[in-house]
Formats: sequence, C-alpha cells, structure tokens
Amino acid sequence: MKPLLRRLWSFRKPKTRNRRGPLRVMFVITSMPVGGAETLLVSLLDRFDPARVSGEVICLKQPGPLGEQIAERIPVHAHLLSGKWDFAVLWRLTKLLRSRRADAVITVGAGDKMFWGRLAAWFAGVPVIASALHSTGWPDGVGKLNRMLTPLTDAFIGVADSHGEFMRSHERFPAERVHVIRNGVDTDRFQPAVDGGGLNVREELGLASDTPLVGIVAALRSEKNHSMFVDVAAAVLTQEPDTHFLIVGDGPERAAIEDRCRQCGITDRVHMLGTRHDTPRLVAALDVFLLTSHNEASPVSILEALAAHVPVVSTRVGSIAESVIHGKTGYLVECDDVPAAAASVAALLVDDHRNQQFGAAGREQVLRTGSLQSMVEGYQQLVETIYDHQATTDRAQAHRRPVVGAFVKDSGR
Repeated sequence: MKPLLRRLWSFRKPKTRNRRGPLRVMFVITSMPVGGAETLLVSLLDRFDPARVSGEVICLKQPGPLGEQIAERIPVHAHLLSGKWDFAVLWRLTKLLRSRRADAVITVGAGDKMFWGRLAAWFAGVPVIASALHSTGWPDGVGKLNRMLTPLTDAFIGVADSHGEFMRSHERFPAERVHVIRNGVDTDRFQPAVDGGGLNVREELGLASDTPLVGIVAALRSEKNHSMFVDVAAAVLTQEPDTHFLIVGDGPERAAIEDRCRQCGITDRVHMLGTRHDTPRLVAALDVFLLTSHNEASPVSILEALAAHVPVVSTRVGSIAESVIHGKTGYLVECDDVPAAAASVAALLVDDHRNQQFGAAGREQVLRTGSLQSMVEGYQQLVETIYDHQATTDRAQAHRRPVVGAFVKDSGR
C-alpha cells in the first residue's frame, strides 16, 4: 500500500544532502504554551547544528507564550486552523510546506496536528514524515483517522524504552518504524540552587526562608490531574502545616483548580504562578516535586526536577518508573492515591538526609542518561538517515524495507 501511495505522489525526489545543504525540519504542534513537550521542542530547536538542520515551528492555532518567545530567532507559523471542521487547513498547510520547501515534517503529539500535519506533508511531497508522541494516553491517544495515515509515516518517535514498546504493542505501529529517542534536559540550566536562589524565591512569595516548598510544573490540563495535587497538599498540611505549594503553568483547568483550593480551604497555601520563564530557579527552590498525572510517557518536568537535585513524588504512569526510581530518586504512588502521595511528600520534608540523598541520586542519573545533546543528535540522525534513504532510493521502492539506523528498534521485538 505504502509504495503505491508514494508512487502516486513522487513528483519531487529529494536532492542528496551534499547538494541540498541543511535540512529544513518543520515541527507541527497545536500551540506552544509552557508545557513539557513544548519546552523540550524549544531546547531541541535551539541546539540543532545549523550546518545540518534548520528547524521551524507550525502552530495550527495561536503561537502561545513559548511560540511568541522564540519567534525572534526561529520561524514560527501560526493561525492555520480556525476550528474543528476547518478542512481548508489541509490546503493552507500544504501550501506552506511547499513554499518553505520542507525536507521533513515531525508532528508533536496526537490529534489534529498528527493528522493534518502528516497528510499535508504527503500532499506537499515532503521526503520525511514522522510523528513524535509524548504520552501513553490522552492527549496522545491515537484514533482511527490517525491510524489510517500509518502507511504515509516514516517514523514514530517514543521517549523511553517502555514507551516504544507501548507504541508497538498497543498502538500497533510497525515495529521497524518505531524509534526511541530519550528526552533530555539542559543540566546547566537545571541545577541545584546556589547563592541563595531558593531563599530569593521564598522572599518573593512573602514566605520565611525556611518554608517547605512543594511544586509542580505542568500545563493546566485535565490529564495532569491537578485536583489530586490540591488534595495531596491539603493532606500534607495536616502533618506539616508550614508547607506551601507552587503550581507553575497555565491552561483551561485554572478555574477548576482554584475552586478546588477554595473547597479545601488552602487558597493561602497554594500559589498559582501561571506561565513563567524562570522555571529553573523555581524548580531548584523546591524541597519536593509532586507530579499527579493520569498519564505520561517520560515527562520533562521530572527530569528537570531531578537535575535540580529535587526528589520527586509521582504517580506510577507511563515510563516514569524509568526516571523516578522508587526509594532512590523519589517515590511512586498509584493514581489518585492521595494518602500514599501525602505520606511520601511528608517523609521527604521531615527527613533532610533522605531528601538530599534522593536529590543527589536524581541529578547523577540525569547526568548519566538524560543528556540533552544525545536527544538532539538522535533527532538529527533520524531525519538524516531517512532523508538519505529517500534521496538515494527509487521513490517507489524506498519504503518496502525498514530504514536501518542507530535509533531503530529491532523489528523482531
């Protein structure tokens, strides 16, 4: 099926890279709020080798805070989708990809951007079409329409080994097209607080210098389960009444979270900080990072906390157990198990030795396995490998066998 589809739309065979120059890679995403996947994308774009890859962003809707922030240094295209039934987005996207002479399209997340981004890339004759997914459920659940475009897709990118296995076994993507490129963080930006950084954050919030701080950095969306965060906060306050809680991020659930805080009577203890561009210093000021998501793959926020020497308490979902090693870098609890989460947070607040021990182990682990540069190199190599295969192989034959490269999992798994 796929060779036939490629043959029908093979009007532009790509030039070899020595003739083409840096490959233009277009990332298609809904918007760019301050969230894990979006922050990761910015880090990726900022560190591409300009001699090899030139990155651009396509936001189907508004650019969002991060999109506006990077627009001065990275091309950002926005406002291509006006509503759910705006089918003209296909024409707009196709026209944009052709005008920019895109060499690769990578959709970020599932839903509309995964569908329209890949379909437009095919119509535009883009040589490399890939989809990067960042969780194992909503909002990254892959529906029937998106499954129909599997034959057009060169690569599906997961962020952890167990996530890659999920994509093969549950999503049933072809094993030879599933690639695992681990998330990475900038350990120079996210590092332990120095020179009174934690004290400055507390002072800005009007808190005493020894106030315990527990926080989360996540878009305010339903799958992040902030209601559990608030319930855990209320439970922790019965044991450690001086504790304060930071919620960094913005989104559609803000009003519901504020209502939950009022219902629990802890409005004065929960600080809704909204969108911030100084998350490294905020995270480093925390005593415990608490993630309460219903589903994730390998969230960047956890890696950032661990890199900042902050132990993590998290729900046991997705591939989090590969980062949060229970009893070593933090604690894992089941979804909506408020008592267990509260007990784990309280234990780390009262035991400074254990807190420091977990924090040190977490940073060492990220330094060893969560390199940002290895993630960047993974994307560059993947795009180049597939592009080279397309450029040197007859288009009708190019997709009859898997591309073999450093990031392709054994198709026999």
